[in-house]
Amino acid sequence: MDVMFNYFAFQSLPSVALLPARAQRSPKFSMTSTLYTNSNGKAMSLGHGNVNTAHPMLPEKVEIFKSMEEWVRSDILTLLKPIEKSWQPQDFLPNPTSYGFVEQLNELRERTKDFPDDYFVVLVGDMITEEALPTYQALINGTEIFHDETGSDNTPWATWARGWSAEENRHGDLLNKYLYLSGRVDMKQVEKTTHYLIRTGMDVGTRTSPCFLTIYTSFQERATFISHGNTAKLAMKHGDEKLAQICGTIAADEKRHEIAYTKIAGKLFELDPNETVIAFANMIRRKILMPAHLMYDSYDENLFDHFANVASRIGVYTARDYREILEHLVAKWNVEKLTGLSGEGREAQDYVCGLAPRLRNLEERALARAKKASPVSFSWIFGREV
Repeated sequence: MDVMFNYFAFQSLPSVALLPARAQRSPKFSMTSTLYTNSNGKAMSLGHGNVNTAHPMLPEKVEIFKSMEEWVRSDILTLLKPIEKSWQPQDFLPNPTSYGFVEQLNELRERTKDFPDDYFVVLVGDMITEEALPTYQALINGTEIFHDETGSDNTPWATWARGWSAEENRHGDLLNKYLYLSGRVDMKQVEKTTHYLIRTGMDVGTRTSPCFLTIYTSFQERATFISHGNTAKLAMKHGDEKLAQICGTIAADEKRHEIAYTKIAGKLFELDPNETVIAFANMIRRKILMPAHLMYDSYDENLFDHFANVASRIGVYTARDYREILEHLVAKWNVEKLTGLSGEGREAQDYVCGLAPRLRNLEERALARAKKASPVSFSWIFGREV
C-alpha cells in the first residue's frame, strides 16, 4: 500500500481536513484528539487515542460478505499474480554474484548522483511507508471478514489478504535496496524512521469494519498508483531509466490492487448500497489519512507534514490528485445513481457527490502553501534542507 497516501491539507475547507491532527511523537506515542466538522458545520471530536474500537458486525452484514466468497475466488483472487511469473527485487538490482557487480553498482551511483534532494525525500517517504507492511497486514487481519484465524486459512478473504501482503512486501524491499546502493541517503536514519513507524502503528479510522477498510484501501491504492507513477516520470526526467522502471513496476502492482479493492467495494454497493454509501461518507469525513501519518525520525515531530509539502511541491501527489481520486470513486461506484436509500443514506450520497467541487476551489491555495513552505532539514538526507 504505499504510500501512500493522502498528503495534503485544505485548511480552509469547513467539512473535511486531509491531514491528521498533530501526533505527539515521543516514546509514549499518544495521538491527540482529531476534529472534523459535520455537514452542519459543527465541530465533532473523534476522541483521544484509538478510534478503532471494535464494533461487532451484525449477522446479516456478515452474511453479505459470506455470500461474496465464490465471487471473490473467481473475480478477485485471479488478480494476484502467480509467484513464478512475478517480478522480484533482484530483477532490478546489481547482481552481487556477478563479476560485474562493482561496475553495475558504480553505474547506479552515477545515475543518481545528480538527483535533487527533494526527489530523494519523497522516494524515502514512499519506501518507509511500504516497509511498514506488518502494520497494514495486522489491520486487515483485524477485521471480522478478512481475519486469518490460523495464519493459513483457505477462505478467499484470508487468501487475498496474504497474497496482497506478499506482493506489497516486494515494494519496500526493492526501494530500500536501491536507496542503500545509491549512497544518497542516511540509511540509519531511514531505518530508524521505519522502526518508529512500525512500533507506533497507525489509526486511519477504519475500526474493525471490512467495509470501511475496503473503501479506505480503494482510495489509498489509487493514491499509491499515482504517487509511484509520478516518481517514475521524475526518475526518467532526471536520467535514471532503471529507477523509472522500478517505480513504474510498483505503480502497476498498486493499480492491480486498486482494481481489486474497488471491485469489492463496488460489489458492496450492489448488495448493501445504503450502509456502503454511509461508510463511504464516514471515511471521507474522517479524512483519508496516509498510512504513514505518524512517521517520526527522532528529530522532526512534524515529519509527515514536511514530507507532504515536498511531495506536493514536486508534483508527486497533490491536492488535485486527492480530489480526482474522490471523483473517480464516486463515478466508479455510480454513487449518484443509488436509489432506495434511507434518509441517512441520501445525506451521505449528497455529501460525497457534492464534495469534489468544493475541493477544486481550494487546490491552488493548497499548492501555493506547499510552495511557500520554509525549507526544512531532513535527517534522511544527512540534515540538508529542502
